[in-house]
Amino acid sequence: MKYQLTIKEISNLFGDNIENNSAITGISYDSREIKDGDIFVCLIGEKTDGHNYIKEAEAKGAKAILAQKKINSNLPVIYVKDTQISIARLANSFYKEPSKKIKILGVTGTNGKTTTTHLVQHILEKNNLKTAVIGTLGTRENTSSNYYDAKHTTPQASDLQRQLSNLTEKGFSYLAMEVSSHALSLSRTDECNFAVATLTNVTQDHLDFHLTMDEYWKAKRKLFEMLNSSSWKNKHAVINKDDALFEEFAKPLNKDIKLVSYGVKNKSDFQAQEISFQADGLSFMLNTPNGEFKVKSRLNGMFNVYNLLAAISISYSEGIEINKIIDAVSDAKEVPGRFQIIQNEGSPLCIVDYAHTPDGLENILKAARLMTPKNGKLICVFGCGGDRDPTKRPKMGKIAEDLSDLVIVTSDNPRSEDPKQIISDILSGIKNTSNIIVEADRKGAIESAVKKVTKNDVIVIAGKGHEDYQILKDKTIHFDDREEIRKALDAFTSLRGSPKG
Repeated sequence: MKYQLTIKEISNLFGDNIENNSAITGISYDSREIKDGDIFVCLIGEKTDGHNYIKEAEAKGAKAILAQKKINSNLPVIYVKDTQISIARLANSFYKEPSKKIKILGVTGTNGKTTTTHLVQHILEKNNLKTAVIGTLGTRENTSSNYYDAKHTTPQASDLQRQLSNLTEKGFSYLAMEVSSHALSLSRTDECNFAVATLTNVTQDHLDFHLTMDEYWKAKRKLFEMLNSSSWKNKHAVINKDDALFEEFAKPLNKDIKLVSYGVKNKSDFQAQEISFQADGLSFMLNTPNGEFKVKSRLNGMFNVYNLLAAISISYSEGIEINKIIDAVSDAKEVPGRFQIIQNEGSPLCIVDYAHTPDGLENILKAARLMTPKNGKLICVFGCGGDRDPTKRPKMGKIAEDLSDLVIVTSDNPRSEDPKQIISDILSGIKNTSNIIVEADRKGAIESAVKKVTKNDVIVIAGKGHEDYQILKDKTIHFDDREEIRKALDAFTSLRGSPKG
């Protein structure tokens, strides 16, 4: 479908009245990507200000400007108080309110968003409901297709509304979407009509952006406040009963919203008991409003018990029979870079995970310990990202020291920071350095871990997960933990399997 609005219609949308019936055929906030007929929206980011790129926008063929600062331009200019809020309103109107035609199942929280949304997509798809997913890995239209548009966990408002309209045109009835605290703070999801809002958990992350934990969790709670104004009739809030902020997230909900709780420690609508972990996955007894059921999954770790509970609760809220949900869950695969197991025959077990928060690292190492033989060691390879919250670095160092037999501290995405300073921050949380190795080169750190193991040991490589790049001070290079560990394991099995031993 070809979408367009006139300049007059857009100006009326924001309380102005520009008598110009020229057609606007696209929305752009990046002057480099403007197409002829676009309106250029001057967004103000952390590093750049769109108001400084008016001349480039004009040269590229923009037909109008949406601005919040006074500018000089030969084009019609529509002034608004906040372009970040206004781009969401503009895009929603431009694409004919697509979130009223596709049910958005929103998932927010520090950890577990990606796995939960993928589980929901798997469950709904197995029950013949055409379901897409949007999140950290990008947009995926079905469980067997590739990802695309992987710029942000939650896309910029105009990109998001465009994707929603594309999905509705393709006949999708559901979207399982990760909703980040950044996106909520920056109004990217404004104008979205959510059918479900879900909280996985709240632990420390992104304090470089939000500054305080209060600001952080309140940004996430905005998703639940938005649920109140959603146009969908049957709306559900799915909240982790074991999270300390359960009541705070339940508090803003209107009476017409059905609250669904899940948990392990506290009595919930969906509660896991008799939890068991094996090498090939996990199992638990599930208490539900419809009785008790045995759940089996290929996934592992206590954190995945919670992810499964969240996905089961969401799917049940959307009317899927509990037996069909449990059947679908039984063959759900791991998400790329999320507790992803890599192992050769005769090699140690290696786990690659995106864990980049204190809570995330603790969860992964505890799950890995359950998979470590009694005569084996648990080795942790990790670093911390540069230009991000530095207060979590010593905490992660302490967690790695406490839960691992050997820690190899390395680089993650150092960005503009000196990797040595990041590593020093991590080491400041470690008391006993006798089982600590520092290797700033991440490739060298992974190789070093494999050189120090026997086949009974377990290696956890944490922090980057699915990422296939590393951001350095002056460049971004190709780097994939999964590729590097596979190369190192090939060398391990080749060496151990040779006649020389």
